[in-house]
Order: sequence, then C-alpha cells, then structure tokens
Amino acid sequence: MEQPIRLLLAKIGLDTHTIGITVLAKELRDRGIEVIFSGLKQTPEQVVRAALQEDVDVIGVSCLSGGHMTHLKVLAEQMRALGIDDRILIVGGVVPEEDVEPLKTIGVDRVFTMGANMDDIAAYLRSAVAAA
Repeated sequence: MEQPIRLLLAKIGLDTHTIGITVLAKELRDRGIEVIFSGLKQTPEQVVRAALQEDVDVIGVSCLSGGHMTHLKVLAEQMRALGIDDRILIVGGVVPEEDVEPLKTIGVDRVFTMGANMDDIAAYLRSAVAAA
C-alpha cells in the first residue's frame, strides 16, 4: 500500500478566517490525503519547522488577509535555509492574478484561488508529489 500524501495546512500572520481551510482539510482528507493543520497566527518560521517535524510532502498556506507576498517570501526563504525547498508549496485564498507569477518566482508551485475545485486540488497534489 502506498503512503498517503502528507499535507501541512497553515494560516500565517493575523489571518483568522478558518472556514475555507477547514473545508479544504475535510475534503482532502476524504480524498485520502493526510492533513495536518498548524493552527492560526503562525509565523513562516513556525510553519517551516512544523513541516520539517511532521515530514510533510506539501505545505499549503491559506491567505485571505493580503499578506501573502511578504509571508510567502519569508516562508520560501526559510524552506531553503532548512533544506526543505524540495517540498511542494501551494497557496490558496484571495490572491490577485497579478501576484501569481511573482509567487511562483519566489518558490510557490501552485496558486489556487477562491472557488477552486477540490478534485482538481487533490489531482494536482497527487501529480506533483509523484513527480517530486
């Protein structure tokens, strides 16, 4: 039996909107993905340390407060510093289209905006982890 994908979901900074990340966690669990939620008001450093400790395949950050560019830049830098930049980094939530390419430049593998299809997210995760 193959190991399930291990996904750490995180809310960074002062963003306390939890409905989306809760729905995402449930839906992905229902699709066979092991989900770990790091909790609210995390720093990028805390998220990277949790990802390292939990030995996850994917780090998923939910952003609804507008701090995604700053927080994800620091998070990607921390991933490189701790040698886990080979893990897949995804972001979801309220991300303007003009921020998608700059996020990819700093190390985000994929951006899922509001209303993304859960089957598409799960399929992407399976494909990306298999290719890693």
